Amino acid sequence: MTQEMTIQVDGHDYVLRPEGEGFQVGRRVGGDVNWLETVDGSLVDDQARAALSNGDTSDESLLRAVRGVVQAEVERGA
Repeated sequence: MTQEMTIQVDGHDYVLRPEGEGFQVGRRVGGDVNWLETVDGSLVDDQARAALSNGDTSDESLLRAVRGVVQAEVERGA
């Protein structure tokens, strides 16, 4: 993954961008992105990492990883 990409999870758009060996998950608020979490690349499976590299936002492994970040934010009250 070389640049930001948008992924739709449960009807909401999120932004992914590379961060070291992992990636950041954020959501657009107006013209800015509110970055929610940085995910260590070792925490996601090979399929999700490959989907990130290929820009495949429909991959179920990648969707599952982003859902986890979103659920953690909901539980923290963000």
